[in-house]
Amino acid sequence: MNSKLENLWEEVRELSLGTTPQIDRLHTPPTPLQFLRDYLSQNKPFILSASAATTLQWPATTLWTSTSYLLNALSSSTVSLHLTPTGQADSLTAHPSNPDSLCFASAHVQRAPFSDAIDAIKASRKNNSGARFVAYAQQQNDCFREEYTALAGDCDSHISWATEAIGGLPEAVNLWIGNELSETSFHKDHYENLYAVVTGEKHFLLLPPTDVHRMYIREYPAAQYVYSEETEEFRLEVEDPVRYVPWCSVNPFGFSNEKEKEKSKFPLFYNGPDPFQVTVKAGEILYLPSMWFHHVRQSPDNRGLTIAVNYWYDMRFDIKYAYFNFLQSLTCCKPRSHNSDSFIIENVSDGDEIIENNEQD
Repeated sequence: MNSKLENLWEEVRELSLGTTPQIDRLHTPPTPLQFLRDYLSQNKPFILSASAATTLQWPATTLWTSTSYLLNALSSSTVSLHLTPTGQADSLTAHPSNPDSLCFASAHVQRAPFSDAIDAIKASRKNNSGARFVAYAQQQNDCFREEYTALAGDCDSHISWATEAIGGLPEAVNLWIGNELSETSFHKDHYENLYAVVTGEKHFLLLPPTDVHRMYIREYPAAQYVYSEETEEFRLEVEDPVRYVPWCSVNPFGFSNEKEKEKSKFPLFYNGPDPFQVTVKAGEILYLPSMWFHHVRQSPDNRGLTIAVNYWYDMRFDIKYAYFNFLQSLTCCKPRSHNSDSFIIENVSDGDEIIENNEQD
């Protein structure tokens, strides 16, 4: 049964993506029909290059390179700022009461005047002298239209060819402002995502939904960072009552001296096809299909900032969603218990269970 499933994953991946190690790069915007036929319906990503991307027509591409402009435009705005000790929010870290196990940690979120938020992002440090935090404006939840309304005229309110193909306006538009210290761990979203970089660069690792078996999704107790401005220190608080979050266990950029240990823990990830590596430069748009796993890092502009806007369109809960859930139910690495490091891979053909140990260090 397992070999047959592996063949199915390989065939689906080849049919939808081909055998090339790179995703498509378009030099002219797709028509709504082309987007629907060649990418949306096939759940296939692409990059719209800077030579043709609609972002080049936005006032933002020139105005937002000036910090003074942003400060003046948002002088009366209060925004949500996310603080972590390492730059990794919504990611796995050592459990505060049991360092041998992991928890899912969310950022400390505080409201701040926009000018203070920019100062905090520029002052971000990671375990160095000075302020010991990494700040990232990454509120999501339609934050561009909720918190940054003064900038609304600097960007298109939607991506026209995507809106026509999908048949509706984006459910949320988000603004992201950070620097090279902020990193987003592997995860997936239930949205069709049009991700436009305005300044700096974003570096994505992408894996299709059919590779869910390689992500070692397990349930981890939810926790949240709490930051003290007086001591400039964080504490990590586990939610009470305990809530468990399913999350990808693989960190593709873990410590180099632990690489062999990571390979032994997650052989399906490291022994399978490499993730697609995609750099989205200023003025370019990435179409990131729904349910695709993605890991994100970034490089700043000459001011030390990376700014991007993304459009979340509702995905269709069709056969693709049912197919993904079916695969996950067959192959997902499941925790044997909430406080155990072993997991179970079920063989649905005969009901056998294979138990593998995966000790955390």
